[in-house]
Amino acid sequence: MASLNVGNLGEYLREQRRTAQLSLRQLAEAAGVSNPYLSQIERGLRKPSADVLQQVAKALRISAETLYVRAGILDERQPDELETRAVILADPSINERQKSVLLQIYASFRKENGLDDEPGAGDGDTSGEDAPFNADGSAADTA
Repeated sequence: MASLNVGNLGEYLREQRRTAQLSLRQLAEAAGVSNPYLSQIERGLRKPSADVLQQVAKALRISAETLYVRAGILDERQPDELETRAVILADPSINERQKSVLLQIYASFRKENGLDDEPGAGDGDTSGEDAPFNADGSAADTA
């Protein structure tokens, strides 16, 4: 299995786990994931979801946002923007498509207010496909 481009997430997780003096098995149990799956993440063979990263971060008592950045889920941003994006990504009550739409709307408002230098910076898919909203946040015409 080829290594995925997840930055140095696996190495960072291993370092944090060792610093916390936890075995792979102990961290897997505390995070509610399987031991083999966590091992694959540490070796760079799997790219975990935002939910899994949040569980691992909680078990390690570290910032989930840091893991999101290292996994390439979030761009390195200002703390307030990073927190907003992280909360959206970690919300278990909405699905991945809804998370993507919320991030697109959030990015469009920031751009409209002159807070983003790059168009669509860090908002994932900027194509607008499947999004029920226009870039200005108004409801899209779906008819």
